This record gives sequence, C-alpha cells and structure tokens, in this order.
Amino acid sequence: MNPLNCTSRTLRGLLAGAILLSSSLSAASYVDVLELPAVASPLAARALVNGLAVAGKRLVAVGQRGHIVLSDDGGASWRQAGVPLSADLVAVQFPSALHGWAVGHDGVVLHSADGGLHWQRQLDGRAIAALLLRSYDSDTADAGVRAAARRLAAQGADQSLLDVWFDDERNGFVVGAFGLILHTGDGGASWQPWLERVANPNGYHLNAVRGVDGDTLIAGEQGTLLKLNRGAARFDAIATPYQGSYFGLAGGPGTLLAYGLRGHAYRSTDRGLSWHKIDTGLQVGLTAAATLRDGRLALVSQAGQVLLSADGGASFLPLRPASPGPVSAVAVADDGAIVLGGLRGLRRQPLR
Repeated sequence: MNPLNCTSRTLRGLLAGAILLSSSLSAASYVDVLELPAVASPLAARALVNGLAVAGKRLVAVGQRGHIVLSDDGGASWRQAGVPLSADLVAVQFPSALHGWAVGHDGVVLHSADGGLHWQRQLDGRAIAALLLRSYDSDTADAGVRAAARRLAAQGADQSLLDVWFDDERNGFVVGAFGLILHTGDGGASWQPWLERVANPNGYHLNAVRGVDGDTLIAGEQGTLLKLNRGAARFDAIATPYQGSYFGLAGGPGTLLAYGLRGHAYRSTDRGLSWHKIDTGLQVGLTAAATLRDGRLALVSQAGQVLLSADGGASFLPLRPASPGPVSAVAVADDGAIVLGGLRGLRRQPLR
C-alpha cells in the first residue's frame, strides 16, 4: 500500500470527522435569535444604533442583537431595557409617552406600554409567513398578490421590517423588504397584510413610513413614494422626478421632504403634487431627519454630516464638525440638543 495514499485517506477521514463534529456542536449550541433574549451589555449604547425615538421626555434607541437603550437625561447617559429576543432592530416610534413599537429583522414587531422599559413580542417572521398564506393563498385573491404573498411566505422567519409608524396608540403600519406591509387597528393585538392595498406591483422595498402634515406616506426604492387614501383604505402612488431610492420622509405644515441616495432630496409644498430638487451639497445617502425645537429641520447622512434648514427644507447648511462615523438616526432631546445614533453608538451633537 502506498503510504502517501494511506496518509491522504487518513487526513480526509480526520477532516470529515472534524467537520461532522463541528456541525454537530454548532447544531447543538445554536439558539434561534427569536428565542434568545437580548444580552445585557455595558457597551450597548456604544454599539450599532439604527433607530431613535422620543417617548415623552425619554429617548429610546434600538440596534443590533435586540439592544434597546433608554436615556432620561437628554442622551448624557443610557441604560438597557429588557428585550425578549436578540434579532437586529431597525426602527422605533412612540406615538405617546408610554406606548411604542420597534421593528427589525426576522419580522420582529415589539411593543412597550411603559415608555420603553419593557418590551413584548407582537409579531415575528414565522407569524408573518403564516398570516400571508392565510390571507392570500386562495382562488379569490388576485393572482399577482397571491404570488407575491407566496414569495414572501417562502422566506419563513427571514422577513425584514424596516420602519414603523403609528398615528395613535391603536392605528399603525409596519413596512419592509420586497413590499411587505401590515396594518393594525387595535394596537398590535392583530395585524392584517396590506399587499393588495399598495400601488407597488414590482414589490419594491418599502424603506420608510411616516405621518407628515396629516398624511401617511411611504418611501421606497426605485423612486417609490405612496400616500394613504384614507377613504379607499389604500396607498396610491405619487409621481416624483427621482428614480433612485428614498430612505425617509420629513416635513411639517405645508412642507413635505423626501430624501435618499447620493444626497438627493426633493421638496413639495402642495402635498406631493409637484416637487423641487434641493441642493444638499452631499453625494452620500441621507438617512434620517428630525424637527428641532426652534422649527429648524435636521438631516443626517451615512457619512456623519448634519444639515440644518431654517426655511422649511428649501435650503440646507452643514453643521460642523461632522459626526465621527456613519449616522443612521437622529432625535431631539428634551433640552433641545440633537442626539445621533449610528455605527459607533450614541452621542449628543452640539448645535453651533
């Protein structure tokens, strides 16, 4: 017997055994993030933050591995909340001081009834998949909608929710990848898919949902912009001059701003009937916005820039210096300062 062949077979056998052992150990030690509570960490406020919200006088931030942190001193210090899962969280919103919702990967919808101190699961990707099939997998459903629902349901737990908006403590929407959208009218006790109620035939990602000046709007990829027709209970398309992705919406009385890729921002003063391009001076994505106490509008970018507008979004000037590292969220503290969240966690930004 050739000793080289023997050695080769032995090495292959050892390698195969090691792979089988590694796979067995991995399978034995694997815990689904939907079943694993978020781990308490003293560094939670310095890790990746994706979303920020104001709950009364409190700030609430969400991020990776199910981390949710709270501040009652305007962002000077943070403490971690208890969360029953460790999926990455993307967005958070509080329509009142006590009631708030957070969403993220794995189709997670969390609800808090005490200002963010404690959270309960209302929905996850497994439940969403079952809900989609139950709602649309019948001969009475539109064929295109049924096909879209089946594609989404086939992902199982691997659903991605990207934003959440509640008008009040009962009525709200969550939106996400591949056109996923659900609505609740009872504070999240039950949810209904709205695939057939949205003018999104190509299933583009829905990146943001917001209430602006009495309207509920959705922004997404490929120039997708939608407005809720309350009478018809559906989202109708709004034409805009931009065909790239929108990441967010902002504004106030008489002003609507849609912003997104490569520094693009467009402003409407007639509730979306016509649009004007805004020169932001940036070539990077605009990721979040907030209205300051004095009425100014703040826009932040994935490169750390903060832009301020004192004329309702008609023009913007940069706030210097830029934040160190990418920024994905911004909120206004009770004392009027702005707080930024991003790759390097949370920090207060002086207004100069």
